[in-house]
Amino acid sequence: MGDFRRLLGLLGPYRKDIIIACILILVETCFELVIPTMMADLIDIGVANHDIPYMLAKGGQMALCALLALATGLAYARFAARSAYGWGARIRKAQYEKLQTWAFSNMDNFETSSLVTRLTSDITVMQNAINNGLRPLVRAPVMFILGVFFSFSMNSELALVFIILTPVLGIVLFSIVRAVAPLYTRLQQTVDSLNGVVEENLRAIRTVKAFVRGEYEEEKFSAVNGSLYSTATKTNSRACLNLPFFQATMYLCVILLMYIGGSMVLSGQLLVGQLTGFLSYVMQVLNSMMMLSNVFLLLTRSLASAGRIERVLEEKSALAEKPGALDEVPSSGVELRSVCFKYVEDAPEYTLKDISLTIEEGQTIGILGGTGSGKTTLVQLMDRLYDTTSGQVLVGGHDVRDYSLHALREAVGMVLQKNLLFSGTVRDNLKWGKEDADDEELWQACDMAGAGEFLRRFPKGLDTDLGQGGVNVSGGQKQRLCIARALLKHPKVLIFDDSTSAVDTATEAMIRKELARLSGVTKIFIAQRISTVMEADRIFILDNGRLAGQGTHEELMAGSALYREIYDSQIKGGTL
Repeated sequence: MGDFRRLLGLLGPYRKDIIIACILILVETCFELVIPTMMADLIDIGVANHDIPYMLAKGGQMALCALLALATGLAYARFAARSAYGWGARIRKAQYEKLQTWAFSNMDNFETSSLVTRLTSDITVMQNAINNGLRPLVRAPVMFILGVFFSFSMNSELALVFIILTPVLGIVLFSIVRAVAPLYTRLQQTVDSLNGVVEENLRAIRTVKAFVRGEYEEEKFSAVNGSLYSTATKTNSRACLNLPFFQATMYLCVILLMYIGGSMVLSGQLLVGQLTGFLSYVMQVLNSMMMLSNVFLLLTRSLASAGRIERVLEEKSALAEKPGALDEVPSSGVELRSVCFKYVEDAPEYTLKDISLTIEEGQTIGILGGTGSGKTTLVQLMDRLYDTTSGQVLVGGHDVRDYSLHALREAVGMVLQKNLLFSGTVRDNLKWGKEDADDEELWQACDMAGAGEFLRRFPKGLDTDLGQGGVNVSGGQKQRLCIARALLKHPKVLIFDDSTSAVDTATEAMIRKELARLSGVTKIFIAQRISTVMEADRIFILDNGRLAGQGTHEELMAGSALYREIYDSQIKGGTL
């Protein structure tokens, strides 16, 4: 319940809409509760005395109350909808903004499909709690209290009949809610699984078709879809048990009241109009209890979703900025001092172990190593995508933790191993590097990255639409556009994480030649091909998370067996 209350704090300007909606519900309920009293008077006075004017007056009053109840109900619907969807939008915004502050290590704690569910389905559940639950939540207690009051004022003996049945309904409701509560959490987790399968299939659709695995994916989807179906069926079948129990109790109560009340009418202890009005109040009281039971079920589901949403909002970023953090990186030198790192705190082994190295300002650096040797992890520490477990990473002579994240990442440009372009035009994507870049700057960056050559063949040039994720360009073209985007930042340190693997050697050589013209910029190349780093000022070799060698190409050829092995396998085809 605490999670739900904390999320209510995000109502903000919609809090007044909630208050107005509650007031409108109270007014509507009062109008409806007056009608049975008028009905009793109409029958016992107007009909009994054949007083037509009185009957018309009472009928007009009842019609007016009904119209006023309708008007306030419609007004409530407007305010409730605005507050519910406005609240949902604010929760969604708060979650999305929270995600932007997370480090990579925070993202590792959640599956992407689960985050999508928390931003969509879980928030829809919360919106429904307000949109569909506020009315009965406010209306039911008022109807119950006033209904009991009016029914006792009419006939206390008859009122005891349905008051005795109230605890039975309470016990039934408690039992159902207790059984259903854990099922709602499991239901949302099953939605996570379904979203995960769909997301994975759509992202890898080309691979699925290339390997003709469509039927396998269909079976996998059917399994998780069936699991969602069975979980939802089980959950809702138990949740719906309250309806038959309440209806059975209601009709039993009506039968007893008709029997006892009819006997009292025949004996002259009760008037027909009073019995009619009394039955109206009883029905309102029992209906209010049924509404409350539905509210409890709705609230039970929303509490499960509230906990999942709050889990996102409570997640603290693994990267904290110091007070008074530096807002400028003075130079492009990089140094690692006894750096150790592991992704999970309780992992048995370190991914990086006791790495110490120095990169002078403006140098071109190559980093080689086998798959899983820690190359990408190493450079991700430089722009603080992760923090070191122990040791220090210095950029510009200062620990990276002394800088603001914005200043550090503006100074350290990185072309990631997995190239990603966004929906929109080439221009839109390039301007991620520099928002106010003009066409001359854009073309200059594209030419340096080797992208100008193919962009000029496109009829729309920079205004070419890339489609979702850059599906309209090849892997090599995508890599070159990503390099151009990084160059537009004019960073002090430029990191290429195997970013030319999809281009031919001639284009790669041209890109390296253009990058060599950048003065004062430290360039770090992670590569699988030794030809990419042979001309670097210094080459670092990683092996199983350790620094296995460093030096120029000539020095490593003379002193590193591992480097010679890589060289022989690639340059000489494995012959000595």
